[in-house]
Amino acid sequence: MWRTVAKRNRDVTMKKIQKWIKEGRGQGEGSQYKPWLTIQDVPSNGLATRLKGWTSNRYHHLMSNLERDYFYLLDFSESVADICEQYPLLPLDDTLIIAEKLGIKHPTDPKTDEPIVMTTDFLISINKSNIARSIKPSSELENDRVIEKLEIERRFWKERNIDWAIVTEHEIPGNIVRNVSWFHREYDNQDIFKFGATLVGNLEQLMLKHLRSEEPINKAAALCDDSLGLEPGTSLAFFRYMLARKNWLVDLAEPISPHHPINILQVVSDMKRSLA
Repeated sequence: MWRTVAKRNRDVTMKKIQKWIKEGRGQGEGSQYKPWLTIQDVPSNGLATRLKGWTSNRYHHLMSNLERDYFYLLDFSESVADICEQYPLLPLDDTLIIAEKLGIKHPTDPKTDEPIVMTTDFLISINKSNIARSIKPSSELENDRVIEKLEIERRFWKERNIDWAIVTEHEIPGNIVRNVSWFHREYDNQDIFKFGATLVGNLEQLMLKHLRSEEPINKAAALCDDSLGLEPGTSLAFFRYMLARKNWLVDLAEPISPHHPINILQVVSDMKRSLA
């Protein structure tokens, strides 16, 4: 009886893996990539996030706050060409063999105790090559079982000559993450293009004038809204958009607060010209 149940469980597991492969999970590039796991597949205790990425122009499935924070850094980086999250370590036999050689138990489904497909949090394309990164709170690295599973990952990527490393909260600069998260969603703000070149040009000049006069960001934005007859909040959204699009550069290592002035380090390009 036990063998019959075990065989049935294995069959169900393999059918699920084959089904997901057929669906295209863990395959594709850029906007066409599909993560092996989505936020619907994994219990997250409310920590999972689904974010629209600039780099890939698709929604990313991030399983923890730490993954989300690291994603912000990747998405803002000029050197990153593609971001594939929840990347599967396939074929399954490869990780099974590694686990057997190490003499440790391969990760399994808690319900069936059958081996599952392992994943790496991020496979990242940089300068025409790939790197793999696993995101873990430093406290989890004291757990022997976590270390065992990470060792399977490490060996999997080593066999493929792909650089792999662990990223903890200590490698993620908090100020930069908080700043990027503050303006990240405005990247796709299409309302900017409805203003027309003249209004956008006036808004740019006026906003820069107030910011260079060391007005707090929210006060500068409110003055622009009043002067140009815009709905409250429009100029602040425009400011975030300019940062997200890297038209205006600021020191992201310093906290950005709407209640304080900010130094525009460089005006890279203006919207008026692009809309004309």
